Amino acid sequence: MTYSQTLTELQARYPNGAPAGIDLVALAQLKTQNTFETHLDIAKAMATVMRKDMAAYDADASQFTQSLGCWSGFHAQQMMRAIKRQKGTLDRAYVYLSGWMVAGLRNRFGHLPDQSMHEKTSVVDLIQEIYTSLRQADEVDLNDLFNELKTTDNREAVIAKIDGFETYVRPIIADIDAGFGNVHATYLLAKEMIKAGACCIQIENQVSDAKQCGHQDGKVTVPREDFIEKLRAVRMAFEELGVDDGVIVARTDSLGAGLTQKIPVSREAGDQAAEYTKWLETQPVSDLHQLEDGDMAIQLDGQLVKPTRLPNGLYKFREGTGEDRVVEDCIASLNEGGADLLWIETATPNVAQIAAMVNRIKEKAPHAKLTYNNSPSFNWTLNLRKQVREDWIADGKIKPEEYDEARLMSAAFDDDALGIEADRRLQAFQTDIAREAGVFHNLITLPTFHGTAKVMNDLSEGYFGEQKMLAYVKEIQREEIRRKVSAVRHQHEVGSDLGDTFKEMTGGDRALKAGGEHNTMNQFADVA
Repeated sequence: MTYSQTLTELQARYPNGAPAGIDLVALAQLKTQNTFETHLDIAKAMATVMRKDMAAYDADASQFTQSLGCWSGFHAQQMMRAIKRQKGTLDRAYVYLSGWMVAGLRNRFGHLPDQSMHEKTSVVDLIQEIYTSLRQADEVDLNDLFNELKTTDNREAVIAKIDGFETYVRPIIADIDAGFGNVHATYLLAKEMIKAGACCIQIENQVSDAKQCGHQDGKVTVPREDFIEKLRAVRMAFEELGVDDGVIVARTDSLGAGLTQKIPVSREAGDQAAEYTKWLETQPVSDLHQLEDGDMAIQLDGQLVKPTRLPNGLYKFREGTGEDRVVEDCIASLNEGGADLLWIETATPNVAQIAAMVNRIKEKAPHAKLTYNNSPSFNWTLNLRKQVREDWIADGKIKPEEYDEARLMSAAFDDDALGIEADRRLQAFQTDIAREAGVFHNLITLPTFHGTAKVMNDLSEGYFGEQKMLAYVKEIQREEIRRKVSAVRHQHEVGSDLGDTFKEMTGGDRALKAGGEHNTMNQFADVA
């Protein structure tokens, strides 16, 4: 309800005034600032937002969505504030919650790699924290508007701003890794994530107890039947909790995964088990005496063969079958697992490669849409400059010796025609991949990991070096002021004014407030 509707309802409920002399106007303000009753309500509302965005993308591929990976509520809050300052709206902006960053930065066991080595509940806790921070941003901004309402001569205009306020709460795409256990464990964890506010859950087809980062070696996938069961588990969690529009992202790591933990049992020709097993690396067995103790043989296409098995018991897939397995994974996830979006983990950012796979997927699943990881694991500068170099050689624009591939990272190419063209393609990459490869959502998994590292590196070098205080003021505070970053008023940003307002609501002129004339935040009142 709007503020005006809320106030009217309260006045009808308490025609003779609220108990204890509580001001109904103050109650209406608090109710308005509390933008969501529960985080489950957030999950329901944000799932609807995602569905609308997906429909808009289907109609116009330029309407793709974006997110940055955040490892704290404050990161997510500042991202949304920056977008709103720049664009005036948060339309098509999401938050990505990376399992990698939870493992690396939110892990009570220490800084650990992306191998599902963090506590299950740490993901749930981070979802809860992000939405707490975004809701507090709502409170802070709405409180400022209500303070303006107390002094303005144009109440209608301010009330219109309050009633039309756009919440900072936005959809989170939350990483559940490989499900942290069996299918029931996946279901239980998915429910907790949804109750914390997740409207979208991303799950990958790796083995839960052998999970690796998508950009490292040693990845082991599960049979498609197993993965479909986990997709069903997540869907059942959404349905049970009443999040009917809940979104599932099915991620396949098959492009870089050459191993499987088990060989599924085929019940009929062409079933998912058969389609998965056919890609195994095998050796023909013409005589049972070729088998040694402990060897296993299976029949494929009417022929007895021995799968290649490693000392750790894992089975190998044939080299060069990754793209075929990806296509089949995606079709099965959409058509049998009921997934809504796909995620194809790639080794390099190559629009043509992804588009080729997506076109094959769409032959069997025309509604296919992707989430794509614009990963910091890629050396973007080197990859794009290599692509430009290769294209120019193929087109006859340059000779191979004109650009030494080993030197392409050099700053000397920043202002060179090749470097400029590579940067142009970088700027257009997300638009191109949305149009040509069916990518509905573009994300960067670890920007706040790298961004925090760089800021602390630069500040520390200057502050502990020759610049001292100039390093902080020049690189941070002065930039905050000039770019109108609201966090420069750090007391206000964390809710100091909220406390003052509430004290006034309960105590009137007896309120002991922090925002008086001696508050040093006043130095920033006219500059941020």
